[in-house]
Amino acid sequence: MGRDERRAQFEGLIAALMEPLRRFLARRTDPATAEDALSETLLVCWRRLDEVPEQPLPWAYGVARNCLANAERSRRRQDRLVARIAVLDPPRPTGDHTSPDLSAALELLRPQDAELLRLWAWEDLTAPEIAQVLGISVNAATIRLHRARERLRAQLESSGDTGGHDTPAKERRQR
Repeated sequence: MGRDERRAQFEGLIAALMEPLRRFLARRTDPATAEDALSETLLVCWRRLDEVPEQPLPWAYGVARNCLANAERSRRRQDRLVARIAVLDPPRPTGDHTSPDLSAALELLRPQDAELLRLWAWEDLTAPEIAQVLGISVNAATIRLHRARERLRAQLESSGDTGGHDTPAKERRQR
């Protein structure tokens, strides 16, 4: 069978199977998993086109059932992995523990500066690690981080927030 003939046979098969398979899967799982399983089913139909029986729908339902079972097994494995990781390395609390003034100051900074500061303060990355994340040199990361911290300090001072210190930053630098 030539390439064009194979394609025509597949397109005819899919025209007859697409909607019944979509409904079959939609009744058994969530929409995203159903679409993934449908894609996998169609791929199997293409690969095994020569094996499709005269009555293709029951055979295709069997393929779809197997694809759905594979997706469910994969989801369960992923859930178990996430559970194990959470026990070994629990995530830090994700609640926003920053002061309203700090959040506002970060919002007023250029997005690039705010991201640098988040990588440094929240993700606890060093300048070389930040350089790797951003695809820049270590020297550029160091300079940009220094400038971003200065801009943040200026924002906080202009809003009256001293960053938790009783002595304003200008006075501390003069000592």
